[in-house]
Amino acid sequence: MTHFKTLIATVLATTTLGSTAYAEELRMSWWGGDSRHEATQAALQVCGESLGHTIKPEFTGWSGHFEKVATQLAGGTEADIMQINWPWLPIFSKNGDGFADLRNFSDTIDLSQWSDEELEASTRNGALNGLPASVSGRIFFFNKTTFDKAGLAIPTTFEDLMAAGPIFAEKLGDNYYPLEGIGLDASLLIQMVVTQQTGKSFINPETNEVQWSKEDLQAGLNMYQAMVENHVIKAWPDMAAAGNVALHENADWTSGKIGGSYQWDTTFFKISDPLSEGQELVPAGLLRVEGAQNDGVYRKPSMVFSISANSPNQQAAAEVLNCMLTQPSGIDAMGSARGVPSSDVAATQLLENGGIQQIQVDAQNMVMGADAPAISPYNEDPDVRAGIEDTLELFAYGELDSADASEEILMLVNEALEDK
Repeated sequence: MTHFKTLIATVLATTTLGSTAYAEELRMSWWGGDSRHEATQAALQVCGESLGHTIKPEFTGWSGHFEKVATQLAGGTEADIMQINWPWLPIFSKNGDGFADLRNFSDTIDLSQWSDEELEASTRNGALNGLPASVSGRIFFFNKTTFDKAGLAIPTTFEDLMAAGPIFAEKLGDNYYPLEGIGLDASLLIQMVVTQQTGKSFINPETNEVQWSKEDLQAGLNMYQAMVENHVIKAWPDMAAAGNVALHENADWTSGKIGGSYQWDTTFFKISDPLSEGQELVPAGLLRVEGAQNDGVYRKPSMVFSISANSPNQQAAAEVLNCMLTQPSGIDAMGSARGVPSSDVAATQLLENGGIQQIQVDAQNMVMGADAPAISPYNEDPDVRAGIEDTLELFAYGELDSADASEEILMLVNEALEDK
């Protein structure tokens, strides 16, 4: 009798749910904008229906999401599936046990769709803590319409960019600039320059130690100041006086008065859609400084999908992730709401059916084709970022010179890394 009941249960499960042996109620959390919310909910519905699971969506904007996840993880109330910012992995999973090891579900999730490099970037202490949704990197984007108006070709070297500043002022007016750069944009622009000059990334991803000297960092700060003085970048205080609004909401950007930006390749439509009619934004890759040892690309998983280490439904969560990231129906529903997918099969499918536009692929190829040493997730640790950006602001306002600012940044960053 027992054998008969087991057999009947098995038959019912396989005929009702396909390859899924049981139905579960799951939760998934993420941050994003309206388009990402809509796409993800559509994917959850499609995958839930095909697998027999019910997945409750929990989504927010970017602001406050880190704090929300931190509170949930501390209390053991997190969702079964979570979209996690890549730099948060060492914060929430220092020893690799903060999230489930997805290699334990390799018979469910087709891990072959990600490169070894992509999987390694999301691995902590030997445990695969997340699947990269996409790989993102910083490249230059320029408003071709504005550069045409100034009689200039799109810059291909840092020297071209520096030369454009005075020409913009002369031909278009003092309120036109080839580039913008404050806050995080300034920080990563300086890091690109110093990485090119030294051949080393800021923080060694293996040892979590700063690799630059005070002199290395000072050279990067001096380069940034030269860009301000040469009318390449609008001064930080002047940008702040205008309200410090996000780039895509800045009237100088949308009208073409700011001719370029150093941004994540995945933000192309976010920054191009608000441009006034008739303007054309183009990706330009990385611009090398004189004597550069590499491209200085800042490349990382933009975000990862993780499964809670505390979830009682890890197998079901793995089935949902596999559907969303490697199966045709899930891929179509998710689309390119998180950029060009890292999953090979997803990227191929979306490119073939028009789910990704060619310009997104072009920008992604610029990121993937550029060279530079690997970066550490601690580059974006909240304390590390605060130490860099707060000091940069003091430097930009003239309260610290480049020597003192370099010394202050190194002190604050080393202090932040002491307990990592």
